[in-house]
Amino acid sequence: MTELPENRIKRLRMRSMRRGIKEMDLILQRFAEAHLDVMDDAGLKLYDEMLSENDHDLYQWVTGQVPPPEAYAKLIEDIIADLPKTSA
Repeated sequence: MTELPENRIKRLRMRSMRRGIKEMDLILQRFAEAHLDVMDDAGLKLYDEMLSENDHDLYQWVTGQVPPPEAYAKLIEDIIADLPKTSA
């Protein structure tokens, strides 16, 4: 049975905000709210796959400590671009 688009987005939103570490909850919840509704099927599939990755790996990719795998590079770049900018 195929998952309805609205159910898929709802599931991905829940997975975005119920992570293993609070930092990733905040980062991914913000991104999900802003972008999931306008993503195409391929983007949603890739985001779903990325959510299966370890939170500590995701955090290192988003913070630039470790480069992300090539498959997720553009998505991680988009997530980073969506982070609030801080003033020095």
